[in-house]
Amino acid sequence: MQLYNKLSGKERAALIEKAGKDRLTLSFYQYAKITNPQEFRDQLFIIWNQLDVLGRIYIATEGINAQLSLPADRFDEFKKHLDSINFLKGIRLNIAIEQDNMSFLKLKVKVRHKIVADGLNDDTFDVTNKGIHVGAGTFNELIEDENTVLVDMRNHYESEIGHFKNAVTPDVDTFRESLDIIEEDLKEHKEDKNLVMYCTGGIRCEKASAYFKHKGFKNVYQLEGGIIEYTRQVNDKGLENKFIGNNFVFDDRRAEKISDDVIAQCHQCGSPFDVHTNCANDACHLLFIQCDACKEEMNNCCSTNCKEIHALPYEKQKTLRKGQGNSNDIFKKGRADYLPYKKDLRNIFETLKVEKK
Repeated sequence: MQLYNKLSGKERAALIEKAGKDRLTLSFYQYAKITNPQEFRDQLFIIWNQLDVLGRIYIATEGINAQLSLPADRFDEFKKHLDSINFLKGIRLNIAIEQDNMSFLKLKVKVRHKIVADGLNDDTFDVTNKGIHVGAGTFNELIEDENTVLVDMRNHYESEIGHFKNAVTPDVDTFRESLDIIEEDLKEHKEDKNLVMYCTGGIRCEKASAYFKHKGFKNVYQLEGGIIEYTRQVNDKGLENKFIGNNFVFDDRRAEKISDDVIAQCHQCGSPFDVHTNCANDACHLLFIQCDACKEEMNNCCSTNCKEIHALPYEKQKTLRKGQGNSNDIFKKGRADYLPYKKDLRNIFETLKVEKK
């Protein structure tokens, strides 16, 4: 019985190409009590592997967080299976704005301590006491209210390429970092301001809204379904789109274009550009923004040092990496000192112009 992925990404890509079928990329999450995550994980893998589902799925005692793709013609089978699971019956599915058959090339279903790495001790507050969910229309009205503070709950490399107009975009590497920053900078406005939050698909705001209510914020709102669902509602209902740029996504597409605005720049030359790439040097693999011209000049590398290493024979590269472990740049997401045009978002709360008491 197969319980783990056995094919490489290259092998899977060839099979997808040969099948010639359109695939559907989607995501969903649900907080729920799962008493035996490993057993639930194995059951999902067996069934989803048979349905040719590919993606990244996290299971924990607190619920499920899934980002995946599947053949479009098997969507009904997939939905029927979800509906057979009590806590997933009728779950909202965030269908990707832009589809790509190669968005995922492996099926990875993992048991984790949390479905989102939030670093919180959930025993200290009521995670079910969440903020008010609002759709795109109400969200647009709220963020035009002068008593609203709009906060992006994503990381710096996500908001750098796209965000809502006038949003606070904390310069953080992790979701957990932003929580304390937001509380500290808005501590004088826990009762007189609307705290409105958004993220990619809504999952981070689920926990954040409960956390901020626990911390004393009285008027807490969150965008239902995140940027993905917002965009769908804007398109379906003909609403004004207040999101500028691209929505960063955690699959091989890298991003979905929400508006034609290019608000980021190449980290190497500074020209307008908003597509992330990973450094071609496997010992670095830094995620950063690189325009087409720099990509050609630098051979898809983030520095001259990486370019020189990447030009070496593969076996020589392996020898150099042996015993070295991963570079810390893997986790910096575009923060390397030698990237001259990395946008600095620090102290952005100071530019928010929140009226002090």
